[in-house]
Amino acid sequence: MSSNVSKLEKFAGGLLCAAVSDVGMRRSSNQDSLAVSLADGPQQWQSQGHLFMVADGMGAHAAGELASKMATDTVPHSYHKRSELSASEAITEAVREANSIIFNKGSNSVDFQGMGTTCSCLLILSQGALVAHVGDSRVYRLRGPCLEQLTFDHSLVWEMAAAGHATEEDIPAYVPKNVITRSLGPHQTVAVDIEGPFSIQTGDRFLLCSDGLTGPLKPDLIGTVLGALPLADVPQTLVDLANLLGGPDNITSVIVEITEAAKLGPATFPQEAPLPPRRKQAQREIHPLCWIAMTLCAVLMGAFLAVANFGLAFLSGAGFLTTALVAWSQRPQRAANCSNDPQLGLQGKAPYRRHDCTPGSVSVGTLGDIVRQLEDLESQSHWDIDWKAIQQDRQSAHEAMTQGNYHESVVAYCRAVRRLMQSVRESKKAKASDSTVDLT
Repeated sequence: MSSNVSKLEKFAGGLLCAAVSDVGMRRSSNQDSLAVSLADGPQQWQSQGHLFMVADGMGAHAAGELASKMATDTVPHSYHKRSELSASEAITEAVREANSIIFNKGSNSVDFQGMGTTCSCLLILSQGALVAHVGDSRVYRLRGPCLEQLTFDHSLVWEMAAAGHATEEDIPAYVPKNVITRSLGPHQTVAVDIEGPFSIQTGDRFLLCSDGLTGPLKPDLIGTVLGALPLADVPQTLVDLANLLGGPDNITSVIVEITEAAKLGPATFPQEAPLPPRRKQAQREIHPLCWIAMTLCAVLMGAFLAVANFGLAFLSGAGFLTTALVAWSQRPQRAANCSNDPQLGLQGKAPYRRHDCTPGSVSVGTLGDIVRQLEDLESQSHWDIDWKAIQQDRQSAHEAMTQGNYHESVVAYCRAVRRLMQSVRESKKAKASDSTVDLT
């Protein structure tokens, strides 16, 4: 799909997907495209799984939009024609076929010369997640608080950083960040990066996005939002945040959540049914009786020691240790950290970056700064916005933060952002410069 604003929500067995593609604040047309192709039966699921894709077109107005649309139309169709091949071979050939079609179109028409597009594909297979990639659109996996970038940016900045064994932050600022070193269309042949397969667990979330999202937003903030909100709210919230921070490019965000890894497969209920709510993982808590028993045992042990009754003191100490062991077994399970996953990367070198996205004072502070500056616009604009509701969201976020509940604080701030941008869209009076928040 390719239009100024596009949304979709789909599901299959054990999996949910939600996506938004937005024109942004500075462009007149949307050159991004996305595709979601779910397996239509058990046989296709076993051989080819589910396919998700983002393409970011480049070139003159019509050329870039056409290139990305040709990619998202061609790759799924071509991939499913090659069911006799392995998934990695089939997706590679499908991307190469799209490249040839776009190249021929550009070669045969003056209006479309030099047209091109990025291409980032995610396959959810029975054996894991596989990524096929060309360009600087990205694929991430969020597991617990750890956000892993599964694609290498085919950009001048990233290529220079890799050549110098540095990071992109070390590259001088005068080096342009928007120069792409590899894409579909400009050349007759193209090299396709294959990464994975990566392990899949219940609760994993994958993000496919164009650089219209990763340009304005830092990965830490992306991961924090990705992990904190219900699936249906994530794509729009990320798009709204990118627009509030300038929205200089088209923005596309596709989220795939693994709700039950053991039940992955084709959809077992009608496609038009609403998305089921995300299942919250139960967190075990230490039972209050354990604390009471430990305290009582400790007091008794101290009392018996004071009167030199070492036998009863020993029994009290044993009771304390036993109760402590029971309490330890009930402790809340720690979320996954950013340590290496031994099942990652049978092909390729991913992950290329890891970010700890546990909600904290930094991420909450960034969101708080955005909302605070939005309120400053109240006296400068004529937007029909419920500022009182936004202020209530901000107050809820502040109260949650003072209580150390950073997760709820993120949720409240994001709700304020969505509320504001929805009002702006409905009013149809917003100007690009009015909705840009400068946090530099």
